[in-house]
Amino acid sequence: MNPSPHLPLPEVEALARKAHAQQTDKAGRPYTEHLQAVAEGVSRRGGTEDQIAAAWLHDSIEDNALTEQWLHDAPLPHRTKDIVRALTKRKGEPPETYASRILATPGALLVKEADLAHNADPARLAVLDEPTRARLQAKYAHMRALLGL
Repeated sequence: MNPSPHLPLPEVEALARKAHAQQTDKAGRPYTEHLQAVAEGVSRRGGTEDQIAAAWLHDSIEDNALTEQWLHDAPLPHRTKDIVRALTKRKGEPPETYASRILATPGALLVKEADLAHNADPARLAVLDEPTRARLQAKYAHMRALLGL
């Protein structure tokens, strides 16, 4: 047996769950539920292990659950790291710039598609107040349009 120099997917999942353990989403649900839904969405869409790992980590830098230095040093494939970096929104960054980076990064669009699908899930949005729900629906629709989804 030849051990991989990279973290296996179950370890990536465990690491993401631990890093986001104290976080909740806008509805007050454990944030790890979103990560799991995105990872499952990537898997259902035929994503690779690199993409599934990126799904577990896609918000880790942006949400300060992990650091950019951690990602740099982590025993992960370059493709996974590239996808995580592409999906990490930067402060003050226009949506068009963000979308262009996703489209330019191999494998990132599938992960973002799964992320948007879960974010825009009507059942998930239904528990939010109307102004927040409307704002998020418009935001997600705009991003889908920028990405050609």
